[in-house]
Amino acid sequence: MSTPRALLLVGSARPRGTGNSEVLGTYLLARLAEGGVDGEVHHVSHYLRPEKERERFEAVDAADLVILSTPLYVDSLPDLVTGCFERLAAHRARVQGGKTPRYFAMVNCGFPELEHTRTALDICRVFARQAGFEWAGGLGLGGGEALGGKPLDSLGGMARHVRQGLHLAAKALLDGQPLPEEAQALLARPMIPSRVYTLLGNIGWIRAARRLGTLRRLRDRPLP
Repeated sequence: MSTPRALLLVGSARPRGTGNSEVLGTYLLARLAEGGVDGEVHHVSHYLRPEKERERFEAVDAADLVILSTPLYVDSLPDLVTGCFERLAAHRARVQGGKTPRYFAMVNCGFPELEHTRTALDICRVFARQAGFEWAGGLGLGGGEALGGKPLDSLGGMARHVRQGLHLAAKALLDGQPLPEEAQALLARPMIPSRVYTLLGNIGWIRAARRLGTLRRLRDRPLP
């Protein structure tokens, strides 16, 4: 009996090892590895390189589980991910008699409200059906910038409930069971209070504007 294979698709355009999507995805992949699943990490940006397309699609076809971990852009998926979806759907339509991998999605949002992730997760669910995957569920995370691109194990109590939720998700995926509601409930809990998160975000914008010399233009309205 062959070892189950999981393929993690990282939807972030940030450099390797620095994005929150990669942090979440690799943590889940590590939990699956503890259950005997071989994991592989691909960055979605590479799917847009024609010379890499065949190699990437072969990895998808060989996987038993495909995981997307991506940031949210406004209330939808990044263009990188949408482009990947289009190419994968076209490829899957050409595949005859292959396996039907399960497909699981994680969407992390910079805004503290989890509700922003719902539309993107619905898009992932529809894509899974149209591309011939088995939908295995999805998780949304609000306030993802609090992770700071750091490994979850290094964030102590702040990310404890995120780790717990991913442990539950990994167990369900390993057992072939539906994603438990408790997993999403755990990720729905804010890592830091919303007011504090918003305050820190505003400070970050002010610092960036000062660094770029645009501090006095933050309230400019170029369009009527």
